[in-house]
Amino acid sequence: MVLAVPVSGVSDSGRDGRTVTEFEGSTEEAEAALLQASHTYEHGLWKVRRREIFKCSSRSYFIRLQNRLATYGFLIQLAELVHDSDTKQPPAFA
Repeated sequence: MVLAVPVSGVSDSGRDGRTVTEFEGSTEEAEAALLQASHTYEHGLWKVRRREIFKCSSRSYFIRLQNRLATYGFLIQLAELVHDSDTKQPPAFA
């Protein structure tokens, strides 16, 4: 999944991280989805006038968005599912 985590400029009520997209795919597809999210994520801001994208690693970008009133910062990053307790398998001991 691709997550967006507010870093700066967002009010306390909007500080929670958001899931931008969930998908299954290869490493290359995940990195492409991450880059796409970096180019399109707006956090519901009105009329983004400037977007700066900084690559932190192959799994994360920092984006700085500016509108007429303020500047906002977000960390856009990949998260990989490594455990799910809902395996949909019958219990080992019945």
